[in-house]
Amino acid sequence: MQQLDWIILIVTLFFIVVYGVWKTRGTKSVEDYILGNNETPWYTVGVSVMATQASAITFLSTPGQAFNDGMGFVQFYFGLPLAMVIICYTFIPLYHKLKVYTAYEFLEKRFDQKTRSLAAILFLVQRGLGTGITIYAPAIILSTILGWNVTQLNIIIGLLVIIYTVTGGTKALNVTHKQQMFIIMSGMFVAFYLIIDGLPKDISFSNALEIAGANHKMEIIDFSVDPKNRYTFWSGVTGGLFLMLAYFGTDQSQVGRYLSGKSVRESQMGLIMNGFLKVPMQFFILLTGVMVFVFFQFKEIPLNFNPHNKEVVAASSYNKDYEKLEADLKTVEAERLQVTLDYNNQLNNGNSNPILRKQIFVLTEKENALRDSAKSLIKKADEKAITNDSDYIFIYFVLNYLPIGFIGLLLAVILCAAMSSTASGLSALASTTVIDIYKRNVKGEKSEKHYVTMSRFFTLLWGVFSIAIACVGNLFENLIQLVNIIGSIFYGTVLGIFLVGFYIKYVKAQAVFVAAVVSQCTIFVIYYYTIHIYPSGKELLGYLWLNFIGAALTILLSIAWQFFKKAEPSEIVQA
Repeated sequence: MQQLDWIILIVTLFFIVVYGVWKTRGTKSVEDYILGNNETPWYTVGVSVMATQASAITFLSTPGQAFNDGMGFVQFYFGLPLAMVIICYTFIPLYHKLKVYTAYEFLEKRFDQKTRSLAAILFLVQRGLGTGITIYAPAIILSTILGWNVTQLNIIIGLLVIIYTVTGGTKALNVTHKQQMFIIMSGMFVAFYLIIDGLPKDISFSNALEIAGANHKMEIIDFSVDPKNRYTFWSGVTGGLFLMLAYFGTDQSQVGRYLSGKSVRESQMGLIMNGFLKVPMQFFILLTGVMVFVFFQFKEIPLNFNPHNKEVVAASSYNKDYEKLEADLKTVEAERLQVTLDYNNQLNNGNSNPILRKQIFVLTEKENALRDSAKSLIKKADEKAITNDSDYIFIYFVLNYLPIGFIGLLLAVILCAAMSSTASGLSALASTTVIDIYKRNVKGEKSEKHYVTMSRFFTLLWGVFSIAIACVGNLFENLIQLVNIIGSIFYGTVLGIFLVGFYIKYVKAQAVFVAAVVSQCTIFVIYYYTIHIYPSGKELLGYLWLNFIGAALTILLSIAWQFFKKAEPSEIVQA
């Protein structure tokens, strides 16, 4: 990195932290700290919701996912627009009517304390782990690429977020999310332009899409009904729908964003904005990854994008074998380059030559086979080595092919994304801990100032916990998948509790509590035997289905329990 890159990076991060602290100074009440005093306009709600979900993992892992697997991951988001509509017309009006600080307060009003506590604890577990990963993801990758100390990076990212989140709470998130999203999207558009501009001069954008299509990267929709396939149209509109309902409807990191809206309508408009923009945004980020793939059709690429892995092999007895694979890769690349240029010439003459398309794909498959062989050698050299390098692809491109100044901008994008999602996570963890756990168990009447102080204390405590998780974390597959897998393990059960509470009025507290416990234990077993013990992509069940199964189990078991057991009295809140 050059001096200009450092200046851009440091000034950007410094501005966000100082601006967040300055704009939210003087926060004194719990309502102001947790709900932003219900002063947030709809467009800020929408931006904050998007920024919360758009972590650094999104901008590091998603392009790498598209580089390897193409555009199919966008199907993951197909259930999101419908989820936004359901939440707008069911969840938001009820939350505002009850004037809750957290989503889990509703469960005590509808059921009882233990059901509320169970849902809150499940949230705290998964969000605590997830927030640690949002810190760890950029830290481990930047440390590997730039040679920075990963532990120090974890601490730096965590402390920057803690400073303004402890100070201003939800209001600090809202005012900083706008700046962060502006930086993030500006940086991604700049990167996309530079990728297209960096292609050979006679490669038009439409030709680039054709080249990507020849490599099967533009297969957007898969109507397969095979449950082993992770991303299909059906898993997106079912499992994805349930995941999005759970995430946006019951996860306090998102619920807290729209509970701060000025009114029900402002909150609804913010979520509808997210529903309109989120799928196109993810499509664009995936397309950026596909264009990186096309870009590297005309450049040399490493056998493995994680530079640490080459160092591991170089220090082992497998170095000669690895060098042989590198030589073979150069041969395949040279042949593919010529075939791709020939294909492009045919495209310029209005002919999409099917023979050349097939040759391009065959050569790409040869490259993939060489890269798989390299992963095997890396594993032989070090059994603990992480061979999956998809999270390193985009940052490798940024550092090696972007001009001076733009590298600092893209690094700022990654760190801003990490800070936005981490800040939302810490705020949600703190508010849930204070409102759903601490406040119900503390003895005696306490002042507003006391609860604000405790909110700040728990924000700091969860920040330290998240940094600790980041410091002991390990890469597992593709990072964006890891976050979604963790969510899918817990979200289905929590969503099932809420859906019973909203729609099935005769089910009482004991029935839903027992059903939720059984459902969550069942999901742990299903995850272990169908996903965890199998290599990536070989599992018997795509993880998105866990959301549907968890919710369905909770609903069906609670109905069955209520049918066979005498209902206990319970206050039912009308939705």
